[in-house]
Amino acid sequence: MNARANTEPLTASEAPRALDRFLRKRTLAQLAGLRGGRLSLRDAEGVVELGTDVGCDADLVVGVDVLDPAFYRAVAAHGSVGASEAYMDGLWRCTDLVALVRLLVRNRGRLDGMEGGFARLGGLALRGWHFLNRNTRAGSRRNIAAHYDLGNDFFRLFLSRDLMYSSAYWADGDDLEAASSRKLELICRRLDLQPGDHVVEIGTGWGGLALYAAQHFGCHVTTATISHEQYTLACQRIAEAGLQDRVSVLLKDYRDLEGQYDKLVSIEMIEAIGAAYLDTYFAQLGRLLKPDGLALIQAITIEDHRYAQALKAVDFIKRFVFPGSFIPSLNAMLAAKTRASDLGLVAMEDFGDSYARTLEAWRDRFISNLSSVRAQGFDERFIQMWEFYLAYCEGGFRERSIGVSHLLLAKPGWRREGARAA
Repeated sequence: MNARANTEPLTASEAPRALDRFLRKRTLAQLAGLRGGRLSLRDAEGVVELGTDVGCDADLVVGVDVLDPAFYRAVAAHGSVGASEAYMDGLWRCTDLVALVRLLVRNRGRLDGMEGGFARLGGLALRGWHFLNRNTRAGSRRNIAAHYDLGNDFFRLFLSRDLMYSSAYWADGDDLEAASSRKLELICRRLDLQPGDHVVEIGTGWGGLALYAAQHFGCHVTTATISHEQYTLACQRIAEAGLQDRVSVLLKDYRDLEGQYDKLVSIEMIEAIGAAYLDTYFAQLGRLLKPDGLALIQAITIEDHRYAQALKAVDFIKRFVFPGSFIPSLNAMLAAKTRASDLGLVAMEDFGDSYARTLEAWRDRFISNLSSVRAQGFDERFIQMWEFYLAYCEGGFRERSIGVSHLLLAKPGWRREGARAA
């Protein structure tokens, strides 16, 4: 770790205090010895090179400009959450956010070290705040509204035309539109959908899967959401497609659904239920399916060995993007399934690389439409938050710190083989 004397320092927005210099030194010490890439940090004190040159990926060479020494105070007080909020507040900038996230994931031990000291106290306060966002029925409605009710026109700025806000499934030569359609087709085939099947969907989104299944497979779909914005637009899209006789949209919590169905689908909804409700979720899946029923869950996953620690932590996503959320591990889901239902695992596939490409496409579209984002009334802090959010997630998927999987689950009476080979 050596300062380059021939590189001009930045002019800070305020003169560094003695405390800032101490906290700067502490932060640099925590980042010393980075491996798998190189970080060049520039501030009013000069430039410091961190990391390894030999054998590192060329795409993991990152430059960070600290524009205000308050950045170091934010990191000291709130660790990684403080650093992300400092980005939202314009206290630092970066040449490549995705590469920075990837580099920090590769050096997770050093990143975890930033959560100690005063940041540990900040973390306790955040955990208390997170507890207040637990997913009771009322809490779930608040948490979902905080993200999904930002306005349908906002999400239209970066999603594919089918308005699927979940990982697409990419093949060579695909663009976002093709990859999103490929995902919907794959889900329907894995569920072995047949004309006349009655499908229940937990988590409507904007109706993309329900529309696709009804249009292309002749199914009847009952789909449930607790987002008022999504409910309104999904109903509108179904009416415009003339599918009111095949698709019913309910403004209802998944725990309150009744009846039995041939098939069940839930696309990236499990992350919103809260870890305390995993058993409740799988018990409801089991109740909603007929004795020979089949279910497909698309779920974001975290590494099994990190699951318990992640449950205790409040990261940038939980704090600013998805209140009340969590990321399940594969083992946690399978254990809950076994405890709470008679469902059996038929097949599973991880396709995290597809999520990285999906997020890259969303981020490109988001940045290309910043004038429209501003025209909708969103301020620069919101824009910085969303840019950070999309890059943060993309970096996690590229490093396989998180994944996304299809879990195909069957009731004991299921016997058909078509879904297994899809």
